[in-house]
Amino acid sequence: MGGAGFLLTVNFLIAQCFCVFFLAVSARSRNRIAARWFAACFATASLSALFELLVAYVPPPKLWAILAFASVLGGMLMLRIGLGHLYGVKASRPLLAAIFIGSILVDLAVYDTPRSSLWHALPYQTPFAVALGMSAWAAWRAGMQSVVDRALVVLLAVTSAHFIVKAFAAVLVGSGTTASDYLTSQFALFSQSMTAVLIVCVGLMLLCVLVLEIVADEKVNAEMDALTGLLNRRGFDNRFQALMAKRGVHSLILCDLDHFKAVNDTYGHSGGDAALRAFGEMLAAAAPKDALVARIGGEEFALFLPHTGRDAAMLFAQALRATRALSPVPGLPPHLRITASFGVAELGERELPRFAMRRADDALYAAKSAGRDCVREAEPPSVVLEIVRTSN
Repeated sequence: MGGAGFLLTVNFLIAQCFCVFFLAVSARSRNRIAARWFAACFATASLSALFELLVAYVPPPKLWAILAFASVLGGMLMLRIGLGHLYGVKASRPLLAAIFIGSILVDLAVYDTPRSSLWHALPYQTPFAVALGMSAWAAWRAGMQSVVDRALVVLLAVTSAHFIVKAFAAVLVGSGTTASDYLTSQFALFSQSMTAVLIVCVGLMLLCVLVLEIVADEKVNAEMDALTGLLNRRGFDNRFQALMAKRGVHSLILCDLDHFKAVNDTYGHSGGDAALRAFGEMLAAAAPKDALVARIGGEEFALFLPHTGRDAAMLFAQALRATRALSPVPGLPPHLRITASFGVAELGERELPRFAMRRADDALYAAKSAGRDCVREAEPPSVVLEIVRTSN
């Protein structure tokens, strides 16, 4: 086996590895259909390596040569379908089928022409360039959301163009007199070397896109409360500090369900969960679009209201309190009313987040001490800061 045959074997193994990688990624990716199409793409295209070897050693060579061409082209068209699922740019299956069948017919027509002529090389390589060009166009049309997406577009475009370059290289270098001579030609060594590099680059780039999405999804899941669908404490804290740094007047509301332990003791954890879900849904429905809404503890919730002063925040908290006090909880007895207590703090300019949380928490504690089912306003930032300095 010559150098080209060795590279064919390497390319086959690389493609099979990527097939396995994409199948593994599909188990965790929200784009699992796209990942499976990518796996099918590499698995199908890798068959060309086997067919190319059969061309040299098992007659009839024409059959294996056509199958090698068809497997590569079929894999590339599968890539276009996968990218359509990944980026939401659907591929026309009839068009892809027409390109596939038409290209095979063209390959059959030029098969017996001199292999080192443009009449053979250009019609042979052009369908590959078209297939990958369609994939590059689909990724570009999707909007190129990140650096990785843009890099994928460039890589696909370069890979598409390289097939046209290969057509001229086949003429200049020579690809053998017959299909059986291909493995011993200098062009085969060049072609398979370039293919190995591009297989790795395209495969890694596609994996990068999918893995980054998985990481982003895991980050979102880590910052979400599974019961209510709101932010959890980590998600709230990660956003709270950044929003506080923005200019303007902001307010923070902490709220806590009253007598929640009694609800759990009487109606079980399912009843408590129903109360938490109902309260979370109420907060999410009532809060402005730019607000942060989170469940930061067992029965404790937080709302960050950007560009909202103390008066508006107090009115908003009172409206929430009245709504909760008058609304039944789905899944619990219709007569049961679960109230909540609220602490409101207007945030001081350049105030540290922990001081803001402390002031709102003190106001919430005051509401609890006042008999619950009420709203209390926090002390100004200067008062809390002085208390902290005195205690230290």
